[in-house]
Amino acid sequence: MLKIKFIIALVTLIAAALLFISAVNNDGYGPYKPTPLAFKIPDGWPKPPTNIWAKNKLTEEGFQLGKKLFYDGNLSKDGQVSCASCHQQFAAFATYDHDLSHGVNNTLSTRNAPALLNLAWMTNMHWDGGVNHIEVQPLNPLTAENEMGETLDSILYKLKKDPSYPPMFKAAFGDPAITSQRMLKAIAQYTGTLISCNSKYDKVMRGEATFNPYEQNGYNVFKQKCTGCHKEPLFTDNSYRNNGMPLNRFNDIGRQKITGDPKDSLKFKVPTLRNVQLSFPYMHDGHIFSLYQVVEHYRTGIVTEQPTLDSSLKERITLSKKEKNDIVYFLYTLTDSSFIRDPRFGPPMYYVPGKLPDHVEPVRDRQ
Repeated sequence: MLKIKFIIALVTLIAAALLFISAVNNDGYGPYKPTPLAFKIPDGWPKPPTNIWAKNKLTEEGFQLGKKLFYDGNLSKDGQVSCASCHQQFAAFATYDHDLSHGVNNTLSTRNAPALLNLAWMTNMHWDGGVNHIEVQPLNPLTAENEMGETLDSILYKLKKDPSYPPMFKAAFGDPAITSQRMLKAIAQYTGTLISCNSKYDKVMRGEATFNPYEQNGYNVFKQKCTGCHKEPLFTDNSYRNNGMPLNRFNDIGRQKITGDPKDSLKFKVPTLRNVQLSFPYMHDGHIFSLYQVVEHYRTGIVTEQPTLDSSLKERITLSKKEKNDIVYFLYTLTDSSFIRDPRFGPPMYYVPGKLPDHVEPVRDRQ
């Protein structure tokens, strides 16, 4: 009798467990079967200083959700401004031909939108380094009144009302709950995989191409006079420096606004030079529109009297006109055409969780 009661109890327990599992998965969105994605470090590149995927498992489903969010104007107050509005793929995810970013209600930001690429190697974000993790970075543009101008509560309300999002959150995170943390993790899965590593420069380094004489001379000069700040292969050292620009019309004091230290006055992040041909206009306020003008600034335009000026620029940078031209020729070799045309990173088409769109391949197969 005891044996029969035990068997009945066991069967009942198993049945209850199966019903529970069925109830969990019977939300109309299918089972949770995420597709892991490998984050491949390009050959010859250093390891990222931190593992941004340590608490954010990189999956195809998370990437697709992040891309949809990145291109969704409903994340802004007026429904018109998306992350992609200021970070356009054809401009290396910078803002094409605009010195300042355009926000909701025809407002303008006070800084130029930097190119989004190779973010996994960045220890701090924004021109002033005010954000120290890729998952936190979107909070500022999402809520800034002169950018997307929205609140997190309102964004989540709109996402929950959109029938396309619950199944995508389920596919990415195991259940359809929509939270701000999951939203930010998904966006990071998209932006964190924006790797640009296939320019002519990269092909030369891999032995697949050669520089022409002008490019080679420009590269030689660049290595002599520019790599103190723009270190290969990322072409930035992720530091904050005063490069001799005067205080602009916004009285932007740069990193000092974050640290409160007068020694950080007018210091801004050293930007990557990858795809610099596409990411104009230049500098933190976008007031320079050509690479020749940028190089000319370092030849003749540096304000040398500033007390926080970077020590390497005290005497400006001595360049002949030919060297100036050749450096620009070299900088053009940092343009990665495959990156700006990759449909993997472009606007999302209709996406069914669990089924990869026919025209794209997983990130792990891209490189």
